[in-house]
This record gives sequence, C-alpha cells and structure tokens, in this order.
Amino acid sequence: MPALPILILAGSISFGGPARPQPAADRWFARDKAYHFVASAVIQSVGHSVLRANGHRYRDAAWTAGALTLSAGVGKELWDRSQGRVFSVKDLTVDVLGGGAGAVLARQVAP
Repeated sequence: MPALPILILAGSISFGGPARPQPAADRWFARDKAYHFVASAVIQSVGHSVLRANGHRYRDAAWTAGALTLSAGVGKELWDRSQGRVFSVKDLTVDVLGGGAGAVLARQVAP
C-alpha cells in the first residue's frame, strides 16, 4: 500500500500546528542594519587592535578579527532564529560591510 505513507505525510504537513506570526519586514535601510554595521566595525577594529598590541602580525590580526566578526554576526542570527525571529541574510551582509569598514579603519590608524 504505497498510498498510505503518502496520505500520512500529506496529513502531517497540512495539519502541522498553529500558524506562526508573520515577522516584521526585513528592510535594507532600517535602524537594525545600522546597529549591525556599527557593531561589526567595532568588533573588527577592536579585535584587530588588541591582536596587534599583543604582537601578532598584521595579516594574522586582520584575518582573526574578521573571523571573530563573522562569528559574532552568524551567532546573532542563529540566536534570532532560536527565538522565533528571522535568520536575516541582509543582516549578515551588513555585518560583512561593517567588518570591512572596521578593517579599513584599523589599516588607516595602525598599519
């Protein structure tokens, strides 16, 4: 009876529980994106500066701070998802842009 598993699967999908509330629109230009940009720039530049102050080479400090910045952004989005909010690729994009701005700032201040 191959039809029985298909009926069970179709029934479980169509009656999966209460509908989730619709999330707020994830706009490109919102206050949340500014927070992501600034936080990522700060994490990148401070992380880089701390590593350089502790004797790490420029390249190692830049890559390590970049990994730290990206980890913080992904961690934030995973936290949002665990709380029932949207995992936002737009937020991650802004995190990368902020991290890039922080890297440029760190390069200009202390090469």
